[in-house]
Amino acid sequence: MRIGICPGSFDPVTNGHIDIFERGSKLVDKLIVAVFSNPTKQPVFTMAEREEMLRETTKHIPNIEVASAEGLLNEYAMSHGATIIIRGLRALSDFEYEFQRALLMKQIEPAIETVFIMANTKYSYVSSTGIRELACFGGKLDGMVPDYVEQRLKTKFKDKYKV
Repeated sequence: MRIGICPGSFDPVTNGHIDIFERGSKLVDKLIVAVFSNPTKQPVFTMAEREEMLRETTKHIPNIEVASAEGLLNEYAMSHGATIIIRGLRALSDFEYEFQRALLMKQIEPAIETVFIMANTKYSYVSSTGIRELACFGGKLDGMVPDYVEQRLKTKFKDKYKV
């Protein structure tokens, strides 16, 4: 069985992420969407909230499993039998960063391959950081996040939106 992992902080999950999950899920028998904590980021949503939003927004993809994870990605991948890491790329700057990470991964765990999937152009400008900033100030989120996530953001920032 080919098992892949699509890791990220997903704070929050965007339509761009969902597109990568849909396309990536066709490359493996099982795709684990793993919510990792990032010590350099201050999340808006808890790990449990991010997992719940991912489960809700990916339930249409039959071979996806959502989980949270701590520690090193290579150790998590090996402990789950995964040999493929799936990463979405929006721009050249993403590629430079992800390319270095993929080379490091290959150095420490040669059995793991990294697969890059280019973002759909309609989502190439969407980032979780941008979404958080928009929501924080009550901005429009139309078409950038799943409806369920939009409602969760509007509830989280209820002082900025008329919910």
